[in-house]
Amino acid sequence: MEETGRMGLQFALGDQQIFIHDTLVNSVIIVLILSIFFMIMSRKIKATDPTKPPKGVMHILEIFVTGINSYVASTMGKKGKGFEPYIGMLAIYLAIANLLGLIGFTPPTSDYNVTLALAIMTFFLTQFFGFKSQKLGYFKSFTEPFALLLPINLLGEIANPVSLSFRLFGNIVSGALIMGLLYGALGWFAPILAPALHAYFDIFAGLIQTFIFTILTMIFISGAMED
Repeated sequence: MEETGRMGLQFALGDQQIFIHDTLVNSVIIVLILSIFFMIMSRKIKATDPTKPPKGVMHILEIFVTGINSYVASTMGKKGKGFEPYIGMLAIYLAIANLLGLIGFTPPTSDYNVTLALAIMTFFLTQFFGFKSQKLGYFKSFTEPFALLLPINLLGEIANPVSLSFRLFGNIVSGALIMGLLYGALGWFAPILAPALHAYFDIFAGLIQTFIFTILTMIFISGAMED
């Protein structure tokens, strides 16, 4: 495995040269780090005395879990029970992936393959839980209010993952492009003004997009489930 002139890794597999874009490498690294971190935290939680108040990282985790539980309950209601772990991990992954550009790495969400894969996961979860909740009535709902609207309703359903993926991808890429242009335009003043610009285009936009992606995921899934 070797570094190439392009951003990513290239290695030989037989006679074939395989290239992996750095966005995918960074995405795998984020997942591995999060997996190891939460495995360690899981052991610590099991060893914690529940009668004593949590401290340090455990306290931060408790605040995060409480916040995610409240976030899911307020958006999905009773239908959100059981979705907290998925939404919580999705939010953590997206927040880190969107903000990775701040430390000089390419954000995974600036790669449309990554955002499309996340949106497709939301799409299949929506179809699965819609069918699980309503059985055949879920597919019948696409013919409402009358059968002639079936093609339009199907197109609308397919458009959800497309719009979800393009929204995240477009905002992250445009933020990086704007910052590149501003660095060139500001010249010597860039070191002075850049922190405020990064705060808006990277931190604020990255966290807002995390919020939008997760809340739309919950809305799509809960909307497909029976009331």
